[in-house]
Formats: sequence, C-alpha cells, structure tokens
Amino acid sequence: MKRSDINTILAEGDAFIRSFGHILPPFAYWSPDQMRAADAALIRERGLGWDITDYGDGRFDEMGLFLFTTRNGTTADLETGRGMLYAEKIMISRRNQLSPMHRHDLKAEDIINRGGGDLVIELFAPGSDGGVDQTAQVTVPCDGVLRTVEAGGRIALRPGESVTLMPGIWHAFWAEGKDCLIGEVSTVNDDKTDNVFREPIGRFSTIAEDVQASHLLVSDY
Repeated sequence: MKRSDINTILAEGDAFIRSFGHILPPFAYWSPDQMRAADAALIRERGLGWDITDYGDGRFDEMGLFLFTTRNGTTADLETGRGMLYAEKIMISRRNQLSPMHRHDLKAEDIINRGGGDLVIELFAPGSDGGVDQTAQVTVPCDGVLRTVEAGGRIALRPGESVTLMPGIWHAFWAEGKDCLIGEVSTVNDDKTDNVFREPIGRFSTIAEDVQASHLLVSDY
C-alpha cells in the first residue's frame, strides 16, 4: 500500500468513527515525531494504535481492514492468569470488504456491530488437525443466546448485535449494505503470532513510502 493511501484511509476512518460519537484516545493524533519522542513504551510494546491492512495482497478495497487498538494486555499476563488479561479494538469493515478466513489459538473475542451496515460472519469449526472442518456444525453465543450454523454458515449481525468466538473457531467477515463500525473486546491480542489464515497471506501490509506518514501504524513501531 502507498503511504499516501494509508493517510487518506486514516483520515476517512477517524471521521467515520466520530460520526458514531466514538472518540479515540489522545495518542491517536500524535505525529510520528511526537510518538517517537514520547514516553510511549507501553503503546509500542502492546501494539496500541492505528493498523491498516490489505493482508499483503494489494487490494485493500476488496480485502482489508481498518483497526485501532485502544488497550491490550500481554501474553505474560495470560500465562499467569493475573493482570491485564483483556484487549479492545475499534474497526471498520467497508461494504463488501473481506477480512479473510482465519482463527486464533489464544484469543477469545466478542465482535460487535457498533453501527452502519450488517456485519456478516462466516464460520467453520476447527478440525482435529486445527484446519477447517468442512462438515461440522458451529455453535456460538450471540448476545447470550446460542446459535448453530452448518459448516460455512453465516450470521448477519445488525447494529447492536454481537458474536462470541472462542479460540480455534475459523471466521471471515465483511460488511453488507453500508460500511460497518465494529467493536472487538477480547483476551490479550497478539497480532504478530496469533493469526492463522486459511490462505497463504500476511497479517500486515507492505508500505511504499511515497509521502510522509500522518500517523505511525503499529507495524511502523
């Protein structure tokens, strides 16, 4: 992705988030120099901040995701079962923009439609080898009610609705009708090691530096 395109996506995404009354924390608006100069070790070490990905495929409008991580614990906390065991993100899925099929080995997450269009989640159970089970039904909690779908079944979340995904559950998602604002509340998030994709793709974008960054991404840290 070009840095100029990323800068535009950041500005558009911030405006979209604000249109729902959601305000990002102050460090979201630091310049790259301010981020480098600040006492921001926790921000950098915990992967807080802006995250724009095309999954290394170069087709952001078709396959991509906008994310901002507002808080995050550490895997060391998870290992001891004490401390900051949680994480939170705000995300934007553009209309018909795919976040491709993947699973997490450690992270349990609630994915919440915070507004806009419908958020469609496609689900598969994990096989005995960790791969996609093409035959087994999948049962997931949706706002306190269990829902069961066939392998590859889809759940459409309207604004205000959510789904809970436990570790191992394969899922892909996209917005239908309009762009969708998405909340994520989860256990500790480790995007460097805890994303397993069905297809051979990457988690982060390769960036062509055609202009100066308006704000650093977590991948720039």
